[in-house]
Amino acid sequence: MPGTLTIDLFTTLDGVAQAPGGPDEDPSDGFRFGGWQAPFLDEIVGREVVGGIARMDALVLGRRTYDIFAEYWPHHTTGIDGEIGTRLNAIPKYVASRTSPSLDWNASSLLGADLGAEISALRERHENVHVIGSVDLVQTLLAEQLYDVLALWQYPLVLGGGKKVFPEGAIPTTLSLLDPPIVGSSGAVLLRYAPGGPVRTGLMEERDSGV
Repeated sequence: MPGTLTIDLFTTLDGVAQAPGGPDEDPSDGFRFGGWQAPFLDEIVGREVVGGIARMDALVLGRRTYDIFAEYWPHHTTGIDGEIGTRLNAIPKYVASRTSPSLDWNASSLLGADLGAEISALRERHENVHVIGSVDLVQTLLAEQLYDVLALWQYPLVLGGGKKVFPEGAIPTTLSLLDPPIVGSSGAVLLRYAPGGPVRTGLMEERDSGV
């Protein structure tokens, strides 16, 4: 039975997923709110994130996110980040890039140009594949329906600009909620979706309330 591919993202209420982790993570296009997630420390979010990483057996990353992770996680295998670092260092990492990046991080390899075929192969090879961050790659996966679960941690703030999960011009589609939402103490909410069907429209007719 093929494995699943889960997309994990931290987003704002207005759908911005750019640079939640720090000011230098992705300052492209003049983005000035890098590190917006930091004030929302949350044990519930932390527990869910660590649990998800513990269960994954492969990781897919875009080039920018790979470079950030490869610089940080090999040096953080003890202390507060130890459980995450140990797991990420051990599992296979697959990088989606149009260039030829230096893949010095342990167990890293480059995906081929045919993303659909590569994702299908990963599902056959692994049970629990995850994509973390990597907004540009995620937009392609969403547009081409190359995922099984979209896990959004949505935080209670609005930034008014930045790279969005669903930018202007995104392909219209519906999503199906998989589980009841999980709410963190910070107000962050985990919403887990599966791909839905095409967008349907109709008329909200007035109904006799019986009053």
